[in-house]
Amino acid sequence: MTDYMEDILVRHDMQTMAFYNCENLFDVYDDKRTNDNDYTLNSSRKWTPQRYENKLRKLSFAISNIGKKETGKHPALVGLAEVENAKVVKDLISQANLEDCNYNYIHYNSLDKRGIDVALIYDRTIFKVTHSETFSIDLVNVLDGNLDVTRDILLVSGLLDGEKMHVIVNHWSSRREGEKETEHKRMASSNKVSEIIRFLRAEDADAKIIIMGDFNDEPFSESIITLIGTNQLHNPMKTIRSFSRGSTIHDRKWNLFDQIIISINFLKSTENQFEFFKADIFDDAFLKTFRGRYKGTPFRTYAGKKYTGGYSDHFPVYAIFKK
Repeated sequence: MTDYMEDILVRHDMQTMAFYNCENLFDVYDDKRTNDNDYTLNSSRKWTPQRYENKLRKLSFAISNIGKKETGKHPALVGLAEVENAKVVKDLISQANLEDCNYNYIHYNSLDKRGIDVALIYDRTIFKVTHSETFSIDLVNVLDGNLDVTRDILLVSGLLDGEKMHVIVNHWSSRREGEKETEHKRMASSNKVSEIIRFLRAEDADAKIIIMGDFNDEPFSESIITLIGTNQLHNPMKTIRSFSRGSTIHDRKWNLFDQIIISINFLKSTENQFEFFKADIFDDAFLKTFRGRYKGTPFRTYAGKKYTGGYSDHFPVYAIFKK
């Protein structure tokens, strides 16, 4: 793939931060510790090295262009969800589309039963990591009282062009068993993020914090409203969702589960410090299904068990910050 945009002015006073649910970025090897059987060589989905490479190529092309219309360059930071392990993240940033981006990555294995985790990739010439750690969420299955597990929450602290900030990457529990039936799981994750924020602000009352992820909840859901209200945050994504636009679609209804939320000190105009400029869904035409009944929806890798060869069942979201 070649760059689909030309003659764009590089804005050195702007940086993009993005989040992308990669829709099951698995390698082709069987991990005996996790339930990854759908994405192995002998699976019913027929997951092959060729299909894996195609997905890496497509995802890397998409990532390289997030925010490029506004800044003229690749994102400084990208949070990722649904990545199987460190190998797939390393394979992703090694793609030709990203070879000039100077990306490194932060990844930790979680106890998720399917073996999918969150991660962060970052341009090491722009962002210097000073600290990273993960936080697990204690969940109890309401049916049998047993301990349930989900993806860990990733905290990465560092210096973006010399300015200290913290990024919290999330992939909260799905609604597979029903929205109300699983709401308590997402509330538990919301409360854990609040706990992380309190920890950060105890060390620095004016800490700049970015919370990104696939929350499996809308901007108006209780888990998000509580998170924002409890911690004096701003959700620039809440006005973006509409009847005809979102980051993912289910039963022909758009959702904005993928969001980027910021601490309100990003709204202050401070000389030589980053302030919030804009946020949006990256849903350019090349990321969309181009024909048929699902025209205009995310061009995904699989529709059920049918291989379609696309990018992901989610569009990336992004926020741009300006000095």
